Amino acid sequence: MTFAEKLRKARQDAGMTQKDLSQKSHVAIRNIASYELGEHLPRKNETYDALADALGVTADSLKDGNSDFIIKAKKQYGGRGSRQAEALINSFRVAAAGGELDDNDLDFIKDAMMETYWEAKKYNQRFRNKRYAKDKKDDGE
Repeated sequence: MTFAEKLRKARQDAGMTQKDLSQKSHVAIRNIASYELGEHLPRKNETYDALADALGVTADSLKDGNSDFIIKAKKQYGGRGSRQAEALINSFRVAAAGGELDDNDLDFIKDAMMETYWEAKKYNQRFRNKRYAKDKKDDGE
């Protein structure tokens, strides 16, 4: 079950509208709508926590296999990294839609794509602008 499906079901089970959830969790209603449509995933653990608290469930019960991947990309590579990770996940969803692969094969391919992402990021670190790296270090990151 995807995060979008889990969030929608938990919200409906709690008898809430998207507006109710937005007010109770302090997450923008447009974000909640986007999450439920499967267009985006939260990029911070705090967002999962706020949604879960408002719904009376655990944050882990809302997360799917992609959630931690995007959060980790955000922590390591900032907003650009999380957008790239999310784009990778969305591309995978499109490629896998309506396919003939079973769930185990899909999970294997998704995991391989995520691992390739991390390897590419690590490899590309050696080409990173030295000045940028110094600025990031000075900022305490």
